[in-house]
Amino acid sequence: MKIFIMRHGEAGYCATGDADRPLTGLGKSESVSVMKQANDIQKISVDKVLISPYLRAQETWREIAAYVEARSITTCDDITPYGKSDRVFDYLMALADIERVNSFFLVSHLPLVGYLTSEFVRDMPAPMFPTSGLACLDYVPETQKGELLWRLAPK
Repeated sequence: MKIFIMRHGEAGYCATGDADRPLTGLGKSESVSVMKQANDIQKISVDKVLISPYLRAQETWREIAAYVEARSITTCDDITPYGKSDRVFDYLMALADIERVNSFFLVSHLPLVGYLTSEFVRDMPAPMFPTSGLACLDYVPETQKGELLWRLAPK
């Protein structure tokens, strides 16, 4: 199973609340830059995209959507900055089992992106993700073994 985990692009602070913070121009361009780097490694095609409902994650997805071939795209309330990595992991495993989803692309936030990465790659401490950072993981549910294949950050 392939899992792509991306942290949203850089966001501004002028908003009525955390969920309403928009991307900056730099956040938009760095997100696209990372996806261009990713597509140099491999074409990204997934069964399901899950996006945080927060504005900066939604805007990140809009910027990068052309670089990801996706069968299904869903806003997921569980992948906000306050999401619980063990619950998100269980949810993804349930989707894999029930809906036969074999690949995911998530656009989310710190600290969840780091903790979720370590749910899949259990022998690795939670990595830090820069804004627009992207990780590609391979996970085998039958053996419960995961591997970090690559990570990208804006140049």
